[in-house]
Amino acid sequence: MERIKKNFGFGAMRLPMKDGQVDVPQTCRMVDAFLEAGFNYFDTAHGYLDGKSEPALRECLTSRYPRESYVLTTKLSGYLFKTEAEIRPLFQRQLEDCGVDYFDFYLMHAQSVENFEHFKKCRAYETALELKAEGKIRHFGISFHDRAAVLEQILTEYPQIEAVQIQFNYVDYDDPAVESRKCYEACRRFHKPVSVMEPVKGGNLASLPPKAAEVLDALHGGSPASYAIRFAAGFEGMMMVLSGMSSLEQMEENIRFMKDFQPLDQCELEAVGKVREVFRSMSLIPCTACRYCVEGCPQKISIPDLFAVMNTKQIYHDWNADYYYKEVHTKRGGKAGDCVKCGRCEKACPQHLPIRELLEKTAEEFEHS
Repeated sequence: MERIKKNFGFGAMRLPMKDGQVDVPQTCRMVDAFLEAGFNYFDTAHGYLDGKSEPALRECLTSRYPRESYVLTTKLSGYLFKTEAEIRPLFQRQLEDCGVDYFDFYLMHAQSVENFEHFKKCRAYETALELKAEGKIRHFGISFHDRAAVLEQILTEYPQIEAVQIQFNYVDYDDPAVESRKCYEACRRFHKPVSVMEPVKGGNLASLPPKAAEVLDALHGGSPASYAIRFAAGFEGMMMVLSGMSSLEQMEENIRFMKDFQPLDQCELEAVGKVREVFRSMSLIPCTACRYCVEGCPQKISIPDLFAVMNTKQIYHDWNADYYYKEVHTKRGGKAGDCVKCGRCEKACPQHLPIRELLEKTAEEFEHS
């Protein structure tokens, strides 16, 4: 942890894409700008971008810079192994895909009640600790998507955990479905450094509804994304705040306000509180577009895209949402009404959304007119 230079990290979950592949030239420019500004923390996972994220970091980062110049985090995802015997070969493939001999942080990915039981059954935590003893992992941790009580159970059973990655932003702060504040407070009680994912809530806090945007515009300061990231970074014990940047412009903007980080002042905190109330009053679907739900969908429904269109309809009430639903996102199938209610999506959803119910409402909105 001593090698981490600043508290802002490059999340490789939403890299720039071109024709279905990672835009390597732009990603290289983003990596260069990030390192030149004095930041050095990179976060990925084997399944990000359908398996393209780790190799992209090999091409854009690890093959171009000395190993001591960056901190690299990746994760062990439960859907990629069924037995203990499969974990080490998977880990070796991750090393090769990333082009490194060790990981600075290795996280047990997306821990929840169900995932934790699977990881325990397969001795995944024990295997990771063995890899640490062998020098292939520098720090052992978890990324977490469940209630605070579950987090406390995991931290009690495995005190060897060195860092915890949680979802944390000003909209989810007191949301009973996410319990960001309670999870953060649990980490503090157990003296665990915290990494933040989804500080901008999958981009939802960067492109605000007009009424919410007016609140932040009145501050005459930074962008909506800047307030969201600074909110998360301003709490004590926040080791790292990650941003899944997908363009050089986003990278440059974030560097500007995080290079000399200043937490939100009282006036700014009151403003984001007002924005939170705007979101709550609109009853928008709190999807972060992580796309975990899409991986196992037998009907190939692009659930996050359909929910984004549903939210757009709620915000703007115009024809544009109908066009995108019918002519862009479901042109070749995968309508909300095609859902067979198998429930795989809900098991995978970090937000614990009632996806089947929401798809029914989406179908009513767009398919019955």
